[in-house]
Amino acid sequence: MSGYMIFSGTANPKLSQEIAKYLDMPLSKASLKRFSDGEISVQIAESVRGKDVFIIQPTCAPTNDNLMELLIMTDALKRSSAKSITAVVPYYGYARQDRKAAPRVPISAKLVANLMETAGITRVVTVDLHASQIQGFFDIPVDNLYGAILFVEYIKKKKFANPIIASPDIGGVARARYFAEKLGLDMIIVDKRREKANESEVMNVIGEVKGKDVIMIDDMIDTAGTMVKAAASLKGLGATSVMACCTHPVLSGPAYERIETGELDELVVANTIPLKEENSKIKVLSTASILGEVIRRVHNNESVNSLFETI
Repeated sequence: MSGYMIFSGTANPKLSQEIAKYLDMPLSKASLKRFSDGEISVQIAESVRGKDVFIIQPTCAPTNDNLMELLIMTDALKRSSAKSITAVVPYYGYARQDRKAAPRVPISAKLVANLMETAGITRVVTVDLHASQIQGFFDIPVDNLYGAILFVEYIKKKKFANPIIASPDIGGVARARYFAEKLGLDMIIVDKRREKANESEVMNVIGEVKGKDVIMIDDMIDTAGTMVKAAASLKGLGATSVMACCTHPVLSGPAYERIETGELDELVVANTIPLKEENSKIKVLSTASILGEVIRRVHNNESVNSLFETI
């Protein structure tokens, strides 16, 4: 018998199945139901005593439901004498509220970290946190994996004639620079001003884009307003093509329509969040092999960082 078990929440069962297939083991059985008033009921259907347990559950929309499901599953496993409980959270919800940006506002990313630890989670595995300092909100180990391992290889296969990396805003410069260094490319910056949440206005492009194949890099795409406006500005300045690589396809509100009708030629995302609908411009890359390998290495007490050193 294996010394570890994998359970799946209901947020992204397809990804959970792909991870289990990579590890050549079945998903462990649990009954997840909802009472008529919406309360979540969980019953673990197998013995977990003395096992290292992994729960695969991104806290994407509906965020509150998926978060509560993760916490309740954790409590059930803890009370069933699991040796350790690792939350594999490919997308960490509430990550954008990581500091007090205005008076009398919460730091929700820290609150979520507290809830997860209190429930009994002993380790967290996630992908491309919106802000790396969120790792410090936990007093347990956190593995923040790089989505770059997917996108770098995909970009190389595209064989662009004149590629250049772009950051869609000032805050993403470090992420874009990492990609540029890995690919040996130059970088530009799209300087924007955001008047309020989910709305942005492109102000200026720092760098030359005429005749370039622009590759914009970001950790998530929500309403797609920033990406679509940036693509239009870049095309207006003479860019040959504009592609965006974003790890988390939140894609809320008018996002799908904006992508379909806008100037963005292609959007490449990871499957940390399941897509709500198909779109001809969206290419999905699987994180199953990365997350599966990390699960195996965590259980065997092997290095996780070495997995990314060859990127």
